[in-house]
Amino acid sequence: MTLIARTRARAVETLSLDSPHNRNALSAALAGELAAALDGCARDGDVRAVVLTHTGTTFCAGADLRDPPDPDALVALLRQIVELRKPVLARVTGHVRAGGLGLLAACDIAAASSTSTFAFTEVRIGVAPAVVSLPLLPRTDPRALARYYLTGERFDAAEAVRTGLLTTAGDDVDAVLEPVLDGLRRASPQALAETKRLLTARVLEAFDRDAGDLTALSARLFSSPQAREGMTAFLERRDPEWAV
Repeated sequence: MTLIARTRARAVETLSLDSPHNRNALSAALAGELAAALDGCARDGDVRAVVLTHTGTTFCAGADLRDPPDPDALVALLRQIVELRKPVLARVTGHVRAGGLGLLAACDIAAASSTSTFAFTEVRIGVAPAVVSLPLLPRTDPRALARYYLTGERFDAAEAVRTGLLTTAGDDVDAVLEPVLDGLRRASPQALAETKRLLTARVLEAFDRDAGDLTALSARLFSSPQAREGMTAFLERRDPEWAV
């Protein structure tokens, strides 16, 4: 079963997360297929830009709790998006949770429909948004992250734009993205690659500095008793034992 659908129009490759059985959660298999698809885009001289989108009503529900990717593999995937020498755009028309927000932050431009919702739900299952912080912390308002990391609250597209998680939002996300894609198609491939390198330098510094510590933190938390209780409670659709 293919988990990444691919289409192309006028030099823009669209990669759609297509795993409806788990709301496009980041399983080891989906992460591997997405990495392979991105590698193909990197090697294809006819691809000017990449759009990362989804089927169904959820862009990405976060890590697949039954089959999560290895933390090192997730770091590699996020870095691959940041380092790709072509612009990567996120197109969201639904909900984004937990690790899915790391995918958004790794993209150069992120657009969503005005009805999309977002939440860092890690704290509610006993873990922290560790690895996904690598692209998030350099690009997103720190006071907003403090609130939403710590509470797990849901927020809307307008708030996501205000905090820097999204570039833009609107009722029709394709209409919002149309002038952006037109601009990319008019740009020199060399100029796009070098401009992206300038824009991502500080993000990659965070990867170089913090990736080891954050993968270790992620592995430690996911193997903890509280995380086991939190994930079990989530799968059983009940409150975890610490909820008051």
